[in-house]
Amino acid sequence: MSWTRRFPAVPAALLAALLALLTLFAAAPAARAHEERPVTFPDGSGSVPQYREADPDLIVCKTDRPAFERRISAFPEELKARNLALYERCEKSGYRHLQQAVDAVDRPGMNIAILPGLYEEEPSLPQPAGECAALKAPDSALGYQILSYEQQAQCRHNQNLVAVLGKKNLQIEGTGASRLDVVIDAKYQKLNAIRADQSDGVYFRNFTAQRTTFNSLYVLAADGFVIDDVLTRWNDEYGFLTFASDHGLYKNCESYGNGDSGIYPGSASNINDGRGYEVPRYSIEITGCRSHHNMVGYSGTAGDSVWVHDNEFDHNMGGASMDSAFPGHPGLPQNHATFQRNLIHDNNQDYYRHVADGTCAKPPIERGYERGVVCPQISMPPGTGIITAGGNWNLYEDNWVYGHERAGFFLSAVPAFIRGEEAWSKQTDTSHHNRYAGNVLGKDKSGAARPNGMDVWWDGQGSGNCWQDGPDGSTPGTVPRCGERRGAVSGASARLVGEPVKLVQLLVCADYNVQARKLPAGCDWYGARGLQRVETQLALAVAAVLLLVGGVLWWRRLRGSRLGTAAALAGLGGLALDVAGSTMPLTATFVPALALLLLGLWWTGTGLVLRPTRPWLARLTLLLAGLTLLDAFDKAVLMIPWTPLSPAWVRSLVAVVWILWAVVASARPAATPDPGGTAPDPGGTAPAPDGTREGGDPPAPAGGTAPAPGGTAPAPDGTREGGDPPAPGGGTAPAPHAPPAAEAAQEPQAPKATGGQT
Repeated sequence: MSWTRRFPAVPAALLAALLALLTLFAAAPAARAHEERPVTFPDGSGSVPQYREADPDLIVCKTDRPAFERRISAFPEELKARNLALYERCEKSGYRHLQQAVDAVDRPGMNIAILPGLYEEEPSLPQPAGECAALKAPDSALGYQILSYEQQAQCRHNQNLVAVLGKKNLQIEGTGASRLDVVIDAKYQKLNAIRADQSDGVYFRNFTAQRTTFNSLYVLAADGFVIDDVLTRWNDEYGFLTFASDHGLYKNCESYGNGDSGIYPGSASNINDGRGYEVPRYSIEITGCRSHHNMVGYSGTAGDSVWVHDNEFDHNMGGASMDSAFPGHPGLPQNHATFQRNLIHDNNQDYYRHVADGTCAKPPIERGYERGVVCPQISMPPGTGIITAGGNWNLYEDNWVYGHERAGFFLSAVPAFIRGEEAWSKQTDTSHHNRYAGNVLGKDKSGAARPNGMDVWWDGQGSGNCWQDGPDGSTPGTVPRCGERRGAVSGASARLVGEPVKLVQLLVCADYNVQARKLPAGCDWYGARGLQRVETQLALAVAAVLLLVGGVLWWRRLRGSRLGTAAALAGLGGLALDVAGSTMPLTATFVPALALLLLGLWWTGTGLVLRPTRPWLARLTLLLAGLTLLDAFDKAVLMIPWTPLSPAWVRSLVAVVWILWAVVASARPAATPDPGGTAPDPGGTAPAPDGTREGGDPPAPAGGTAPAPGGTAPAPDGTREGGDPPAPGGGTAPAPHAPPAAEAAQEPQAPKATGGQT
């Protein structure tokens, strides 16, 4: 149960502060990676289509027979004979372009066979003309029009090389020995190579689609589809994109060279919303696929109820991601993806360099996608295995995750207003109940060591999240542990907001724009290192302020105390370690917690020394010390359960007040203590009602020595201010002081002088 459910009467001040913090994210531009017309999920009455081995109803081939025979010359004899027979038939009654065959489909359940060859679909390539050049439709952030289904049907080739619209149970299959024998090439002149829209039961098999300004193979609003042994490559955005669909299956596919992801089951049918870990079925299954050398191998904005198993995601910038970060996707927030037995490794590519050097500003055909260039479309942390940005009820079990320079698992929350929902009750509704259990971390399948930079990076927000025992490096240093059964968690937390420094990092890093060639300074995702990183800059700035304030406070108030000096030295070490712990190599080690421990000891010693002279500042200092030690415990030993905020938030607020108070206390002149006690100066400031002087000086005890009236009290050695030595035996004695009140009341009074008499 979440913290907000357990305590529904959340103080208004806390929620107001939370919303004020969340609005900081509005500074980052709203990312809209995939914009589509409003769609709804299928009703779920369909099913996953089955492959049909019957002879094709329609055949597509080219007319160059010698070229065709060269293509099939190395085929196995049986396959070669079949292709030759199909070619004979195609010469007589076949089609030269795939779109022509699709247009000839006149009933459900038909098969189209594509014979080996390169298909550029020349009739589809001309620019729109007539009414199709003047369609009225909203523009996307990327500049293309967001067309309705009716407009897509009216102008099929405004955006699509091949448009499959409203066809039912259609099977399109290449007849080659491999998927590379049939190639459908958009030559960067269309958004999509193949678009299947409202085409339930469509089955794609054994071909390659490539070189688009958005996506090679797009399935939209389908109840039932299969992508089987298909290759997609060299696209601005996606290799495979399926959207708002149900009863889907990807198998034995491959994708590479894409600016977003190779495989993208976006807005998969949200059939398990409201359930726990156990679900009756999944909307989409992905198995036996490999996605490599993309920005990210797999992505799933609103990738709900997707079962991803026995695949390989490697040599991308990131292995896989699911998120709730983009508006306009039905099914948000993302939920119920299950990853099992996948190989997720070596996702360390750095493609942001192509944005920095201007390569990605060139027209797509000039960028060099075929030579390995990838132009990243959104912000993401390179060197990461699985990224979950605002997902719930996801399972990551029995995967191999290794060889990542940054982290094996990366979990962060996404406030609801990022996806366009403003209700306060929804702002913290992501990053809950994600389970990471039974995975092999830092080792490949042979058992060889292939460590990740750290196994876990978590911003700290959310409830019910858990990880398996023994991650090798994590931030925070301790994370909730998964029990043997799903749903069992030990050391659980329920934070409404993540760690402050991590939120600043995410805010800075989100401000990326490929079109504007804008790579945020200060973010190590884009190459910032050392003092360039915003985390290290923050740590240095805090250390500088605390060093200055703490140093002055020690010099003015504490240098005469051994405890104060020892505490100051501990604080100096803590500040140095805090800066060191902000660097990438030490973030996931014990160093940040050790820095907090030393800082806590500094404030503890300082508070104890200040108690006699500055009691209220001492109390504040001891409170800050307790919060700092609590923060160290929270990060290194056990996350404190059932607290809506990390101790770091309260500690930071108290530290600001302490700094201001310490500056004031250091600036005031110190009162000179007197071993015998000091009475109020008749010409000075009256004591407070409790007897304490302004600035915290205690009252002089009875019997103590008071300063000379109107003058300066002697120093302990008897020397007056200004250097006058004490009077010798026959010299002038110091001016007498007024006796304490108790003594004065008992002394006889001298008679008053009258009429000049003594």
